[in-house]
Formats: sequence, C-alpha cells, structure tokens
Amino acid sequence: MALSGKLTKKLVENLGAGRHGDGNGLYLVVDPSGARRWIVRVVVKGQKNKRGAPLRTDFGLGGADIVTINQARERALEYRRMAKQGLNPRFNAKQEIPTFEEVAQQVHIDRMPTWKNAKHGQQWINTLRDYAFPKIGRMPIDSIDQPEVLMCLSPIWTEKHETARRLAQRIKTVLDEAKSKGMRSGENPVTAIKDAKVLPKVTAKPKHHKAMHWRDVPAFYASLKTRNAMAAKALMFTCLTGSRTGEVLGMRWDELDIEARVWTCPEERMKTGAAHRVPLTDEMLAVIEPLRAMESEVVFEGQKRHKPLSNMSMLMLLRRMAVEGVTVHGFRSTFRDWASEVANAPREIAEMSLAHQVGSDVERAYARSDLLEKRRELMASWSSFVSSIRDVESPTC
Repeated sequence: MALSGKLTKKLVENLGAGRHGDGNGLYLVVDPSGARRWIVRVVVKGQKNKRGAPLRTDFGLGGADIVTINQARERALEYRRMAKQGLNPRFNAKQEIPTFEEVAQQVHIDRMPTWKNAKHGQQWINTLRDYAFPKIGRMPIDSIDQPEVLMCLSPIWTEKHETARRLAQRIKTVLDEAKSKGMRSGENPVTAIKDAKVLPKVTAKPKHHKAMHWRDVPAFYASLKTRNAMAAKALMFTCLTGSRTGEVLGMRWDELDIEARVWTCPEERMKTGAAHRVPLTDEMLAVIEPLRAMESEVVFEGQKRHKPLSNMSMLMLLRRMAVEGVTVHGFRSTFRDWASEVANAPREIAEMSLAHQVGSDVERAYARSDLLEKRRELMASWSSFVSSIRDVESPTC
C-alpha cells in the first residue's frame, strides 16, 4: 500500500518559502532562495535532551529536486520506526544511498583489470562524464528511472547514435551493478526503454576506411622504399602484413622468431583478444632487419628512446606524400580485395590473414589450426606483388 500525506507533487513544486507539513513528522522546507528539501522530525523513545525533555530531532532526507515525495515518505517512515524502538536514526539509519556518479566511478575502478587497455577504460568513464553526470550524476542511484535515462540519451540519439548506444550500455552496467549490491530494485530502465522502443530507430550508415586500389599499391610501395623515415618503414610493413596500426607500431623484437619466420602479436594488442601469428616473408624481413642496428626494444622506434612511433605517424606520412582519400587501415581492405580478385584465396585463409574471426563459436572451437602454412603462401604472393616495381626516383622533399 502506497504511503500518502497532505502534499502533492504540484504543491511540492510550487509552495512558497516556509515549512510545509506532509504529516507524520515529514516536512518540506522551502528556503527564500527557492531551494527545497525534506526533513523528518522524530522523538527517540527513552532518550532525553539536556533539559530532560524527550529527545526530539530533525533529520534531512535530501533535496526535493532529487528525492521524490514517495521516497521522502518511505525514508521518514523508516526513521520513525527506529525512533520508536529507541534507536537514534543519526547512528542507526541505513547508509546514505550513493549517487549515480559515485557508483559509476567505483564500477570504473573495479573493472580496471578487465579493460583491454587504459585508453578503452578512460573512454568508458569519459562517455558517462560528458553525457550522464551533468544530468543524473548527483541523483541517488535508486531514484533513476526511464525519464532520467532518456534525459541523457534523447539529445544525442540521432545526432551521435553510436555514442548514445555506448552511453546506454554503460548506464545499464552501472545500474545493474547497483542492483547487485542492493542499492536498487526492479527492472533496469535502459532495458525497459529498449524493449518499449521508446527511442526512434536509427539506421547507421557503415563507415568504411578509404582504401587504395590494389593495382596502385606496387607504385606506392616503391615510392615508400625511397624514404628513410621510420614512419615509411612502418607503413611498408603494415602494407605487407595487412595488420592494424596498433599491432605494427607496438611490435617488439622479442615477438619475432626469425628462424621460424613468424611474428606473434600478443593478445593485448589484438582486437580479437587472442594472439595472432603472422608469417614473415623475405620482403618483410628486408624492411625490419636493418632496424636492429638501433638496438631499441621496439622495432619502429619514435622520438623517445624505446618508445614506438605515434599512432598518427603513418597517416601524416600519407598526407605528406599527397596520397588523398586513403587511410592506413584501408590497406587491410586493399589486401582483402587482392586476395579475392587476384589470388583467388579461400575465404577462411584471407580472413585469418587479417586476424578476423571465421565461423561460429562452435566452428572456431573445433578449428584449432590457424592455417599458418597456407597463409604463408598467400602472404608470400602478396609480398611479391607489392614489391614488384623496383626502381623509383627518390622524393625531393
């Protein structure tokens, strides 16, 4: 049965300055400034004040902009029950419900060991900081429902849909965590919003990394070979292996087995979260072997000793070379097109060469082999094609 009193939601929002009783010791206090807060007055059984009279004490229950009238009544009832038992609510009340931001920050800390990398962990909390904390960050975690979640999602749902989708997932995670610790009850409002299809359907247009046509790669690669910059060496190796930027730039010498002609990229740098073996060809080795003379811990050292090039180094090189409309990541698509159109490579071999997951979870569980030797043949053919032009004039700048 719902608790009731004299006040209504409309009165709470519009009453002027003063102390307004709801009944049973609950009051709405409106300051001259317009600020509104709840207090409850209780008499603690068996306890006296300094003058010997019954101990009568006021307790704050929170601002009326955050604590609803029903929440205030429930908390007031809890305090009165304690007082009747001779318990002083100041020392025996349940711990104050934490705010959404407090819970989110704790979830972020608790999950730090599970983040793929520090950057991903920072992005997780930054999304909440930018779009959720300004609106619901100071609200008690148990007072957040669909309207509060929609306040965060609606303004960016269509304009920044991918960000909004991630924000929804992160808000859901925080609320689920709060429920698991007894701070909330009932259905997660994010789930309810999704199930009710409250927000409009947004058809996201796939974003493709702009790629160079495979026919243009040999001439481009030959131009790269005339450059001495470390970014050029890294981009050559990226073209040859079809690897991602982070995989290449983070490469260390101890990941290379020259005798077996294999580079093993560890799981922490792989998008799939699983280590990936890359067969090394003669051309790949010709790119990296001269770099051993630098005696660095990393293969492609940047401006700082034993530290790799920056993530933007290869893209900036493309711009200096006036290669328009092409991204570094796009060379993966270039390789994939060549593998299909020219090499007629089986799909699973081409996909595994790019460290893509192939097949269902069940199929992958039974497919123990990473087809390294078959991939070695494909990568050797690709290396031969890429390096097929030998003589190009050196750049003037």
